[in-house]
Amino acid sequence: MARALQSIAGMPKKTTKSKLEGEGSYSATRQYNSNLADYQRSANVPEAARKAAKALDGKEGAELRKAEGRGKRGPTRKGKPSAARSASAHR
Repeated sequence: MARALQSIAGMPKKTTKSKLEGEGSYSATRQYNSNLADYQRSANVPEAARKAAKALDGKEGAELRKAEGRGKRGPTRKGKPSAARSASAHR
């Protein structure tokens, strides 16, 4: 009965095989790696570097440097540095 309802509702059927998704998402990793390889094959890296340098020197430079700093600090929780980073900072 449940499978019939799933089929009617257009819901995916449950499978017996467990797929690790979420933080350990294999499909997202495969997609990222594929997109990265495509970019590396087709991108004009010197041109992208020139555009990035120009953006840093332009009006959006301060915002870009701020974003870079946030990225280097790592993940946050409710706007605060992660517990692991906070604990290591106080040692």
